[in-house]
Amino acid sequence: MLTMSDLVKIWVASNLIMAVTAPPALASDRPFNLGKIATAEEVSGWDIDVRPDGLGAPVGIGNAIDGEEIYAERCAACHGDFGEAVDRWPVLVGGDGTLLSHDPVKTTGSYWPYASTIYDYIYRAMPFGESQSLTPNETYQIVAFLLYMNDIIEDDFDVSHGNIGTIEMPNRDGFFMPDPRPDAQPVRGEPCMTNCDVVTNIIGRARDIDVTPESES
Repeated sequence: MLTMSDLVKIWVASNLIMAVTAPPALASDRPFNLGKIATAEEVSGWDIDVRPDGLGAPVGIGNAIDGEEIYAERCAACHGDFGEAVDRWPVLVGGDGTLLSHDPVKTTGSYWPYASTIYDYIYRAMPFGESQSLTPNETYQIVAFLLYMNDIIEDDFDVSHGNIGTIEMPNRDGFFMPDPRPDAQPVRGEPCMTNCDVVTNIIGRARDIDVTPESES
């Protein structure tokens, strides 16, 4: 009969055999031995986002003159012929100077900071229920039409992958607001990472604050 010691020896030996006969694996290649390395074709199917600076924008071109027709066909049913919106669908045109009011109108012209991300959103998510059915050229045409309707470009201006990241939007800097808190000011120079001579003052403890609601029963 095998003893516990014998079983342990067999287990150790079997693991040593597996370790010797198993193919070598690179430390950076599937460290948990799960899944597989995605191919370039597989990655390209997901890598369709466009950055604010225009990086990643597909090759294409379009202007507002051509965009008016495709917008009427694919967008106007929800957003209106002139971007004024139908029922409760989002308004796309107008709203200039309303963002600081009690009733801000957030449109592609008044609110959106980058033309490139308008392209990104339309190309990936629109039209509603038919996402990713627009070609790159059709998307550039729609973006150009919206920019023209918001008085940002002329109707014959060609929006393309080469210039969409350079178009100046009215609210480009509207998402960066100063923080007046003294403890939230930006670090000047190189921040200290080790052996820092910083005094930390404890101004409160969680146990001193009773935030547990009382039961009404």
